[in-house]
Amino acid sequence: MNGLRAAVIGLGFMGGTHIEALRRLGIEVVGCLGVTPEETEAGVHKYGLDAAYANLAELVSDPDIDVVHVCTPNYLHYGMVKAALQSGKHVICEKPLTVTSAESAELVRLAQETGRVGAVNYNIRFYPLCHEARNRVRAGELGEVRLIHGHYLQDWLLYRTDWNWRLETDQGGAMRAVTDIGTHWFDLVTWITGLKVTAVMADLATIVPTRLKPAREVDTFANKLETAQDAVEVPIATEDYASILLEFSNGARGVLTVSQVSAGHKNQLQWEINGSQASLAWQQENPNELWIGRRDGPNGVVAKDPSLLGAEARKVAGYPGGHAEGYPDTFKQLFRAVYDYIAAGDYSAPAPFPTFADGHAEIALCDAIQRSAQERRWVAVS
Repeated sequence: MNGLRAAVIGLGFMGGTHIEALRRLGIEVVGCLGVTPEETEAGVHKYGLDAAYANLAELVSDPDIDVVHVCTPNYLHYGMVKAALQSGKHVICEKPLTVTSAESAELVRLAQETGRVGAVNYNIRFYPLCHEARNRVRAGELGEVRLIHGHYLQDWLLYRTDWNWRLETDQGGAMRAVTDIGTHWFDLVTWITGLKVTAVMADLATIVPTRLKPAREVDTFANKLETAQDAVEVPIATEDYASILLEFSNGARGVLTVSQVSAGHKNQLQWEINGSQASLAWQQENPNELWIGRRDGPNGVVAKDPSLLGAEARKVAGYPGGHAEGYPDTFKQLFRAVYDYIAAGDYSAPAPFPTFADGHAEIALCDAIQRSAQERRWVAVS
């Protein structure tokens, strides 16, 4: 694509998705590092890579690597990103950027000091119709934004036999559903509208209080197809569910419901924005249609068709009208934006992708949500 070369750390569901998207762009993936030596060897074999790194220091010191993709469990992000930046590498990190706002603030500072590019994989921005929604909101088509509401619902942790590393606080952090999928929703609606969340009132609940932890590690979503063997019952401390009242920087109000235990909902992110003149709504499971609501005329639907979209949305629409684009395409478009930005070399220019600063803002928002739930009151977002 532009001569830049990558290495990927972490070879679970996300690591494989990153490798696939990079190869679609023609970016060379030099090698990989797994969480264990066995994962590294399996990844090299599965993806036909040249380099199987023995450890993090070996990977970040490799002069053939320009960009490091961090796709590991959350608790490893901070140390790995820090090491990559200090070694002069650009970084694309999975969300959440870190498990604490102190760590994320340090990574923002370190990226600035080292002059490296830091991106966070809030890929859902890169559905073409989310770009189109941003264009329309920013152009004033909705009038004044008044209400922002929606949900992100999944069912992959519905049963007490469902298991994943995200359930363990020492790997995923003190919160789960909000940081894992809720931050996608927050990043999306604040990016579309240009508004910030200024205060929250949150209710969090652990719906399944104990779960059966299998003796071996289970890949994300894989437990829906498997039966746990030799499982041990363990208590769960992180939330399965959250409902969060929101106040935005222009005075708009909103609410988000997040759940990983809602039967029948596989990966349903939905947002709706109500303005003084019109409304917009979109669902990730039907990503090629954008609903427009009007009072003084018929409602409508915008189809994903580059010829019908604004210039910014057209840039991230890879196929003609009538050719559906989905989840894997968002990774391709986000990575294209990051690698083109790195190749251009002007890091003072506005970044057309989610940055470490965006990742830090999400962690600060999660801090406020957790405090609100604990203290059962409205909390300002710092």
